[in-house]
Amino acid sequence: MGVPPDTVSGAQRRAERAAAGLFERDRASQALGMRITGVRPGWARVAMTVRADMLNGHGLCHGGIVFALADSSFAFACNSHNESTVAAAATIDFLAAARAGDELTAEASELWRTKRNGIYEITVSNQRGERIALFRGRSYRIDGQVVSGE
Repeated sequence: MGVPPDTVSGAQRRAERAAAGLFERDRASQALGMRITGVRPGWARVAMTVRADMLNGHGLCHGGIVFALADSSFAFACNSHNESTVAAAATIDFLAAARAGDELTAEASELWRTKRNGIYEITVSNQRGERIALFRGRSYRIDGQVVSGE
């Protein structure tokens, strides 16, 4: 039977509007040079180039910066339904180092979602497709919408 095309396109439009509205107000992601490179219901991809001012004392990308990238993709994925949602918990496993000039991409996927909670898995990779980190976030829905008009 399948999903009617107008329903799919409506959900996609909702995801795009929510991501654009959230990003417009997200000064932290903007300041770090993040870019949304894809969004759909329950999924988001965000990219960022590692700059010299993002390096730690070992000359590697600071773990907090990698966490921030994963957290931003998590935010765009869990808000893609246009229901205001925040992080309730998150963990990260660092798998490899990122260096200045690396192009990092965080891809967030919704694993489970109820009326108030969700679980998302985020993979951070570099431009060579090497996994840099694995992040898991638990979301909590608060009242309201990300963008009005629905």
